[in-house]
Amino acid sequence: MTAFVLIHGAYQGGWIWGPVARRLRAAGHDAYAPSLDGCGERTEQDRPGITVESQADEIAELLFYEDLSDVVLVGTSSGGMVAARTAELARERIARLVFVDALVLKTGETTADVLGRPRSAPTATGRPTEEHLARLLHGLPPETAAWAGERFCGRPIGTVTQPVVLESFWDQDWDVSVIWCRRAENPGEAHQRRTAEAFGAPWRELDTGHYPMLSEPEALARLILEG
Repeated sequence: MTAFVLIHGAYQGGWIWGPVARRLRAAGHDAYAPSLDGCGERTEQDRPGITVESQADEIAELLFYEDLSDVVLVGTSSGGMVAARTAELARERIARLVFVDALVLKTGETTADVLGRPRSAPTATGRPTEEHLARLLHGLPPETAAWAGERFCGRPIGTVTQPVVLESFWDQDWDVSVIWCRRAENPGEAHQRRTAEAFGAPWRELDTGHYPMLSEPEALARLILEG
């Protein structure tokens, strides 16, 4: 039995991993899908001072208090940044890292740098506008998009604007796999190739958009299990 810890991205909560978590549990494994600080059902707790690093501190504490070892840490979208920092903080507990269409930044980079946007641009922490939400969820079946859209929420602004701090992640050897979603606009193939090449990671692809846990949960669960 393996413990999988699934880390969501911006505007989401742990709920988005539900279809994959159920499949991992049905295969006989433990699956944790926490909502990060200020996200999901915790969105009303959003406040100044929440950063990628503070969210990673919480996930590292989860690993400690649940006494998890040989963990497969899975990060998607901006959750890739949290996964990288968590791995650094809890090195002895991590067996493998899976990055699913994920941002994996280097120290000093911000999300804006990778996405080619001005660092000063993000100012809003609230739920995406209906227009933005339609773009985010484009390609999902209408019922799935409606269900997910009701649950999309704000994001702690510090996780977007504050440069990432990683002390040793890129200098260590990790068992990594990278899953690229071909139909997703961001974070893009080149960024994810950087991660794969840095760690000699297996490269997997899914012919779907940025939310494969909703559009292709069976295929995604299988790739996560395969490593």
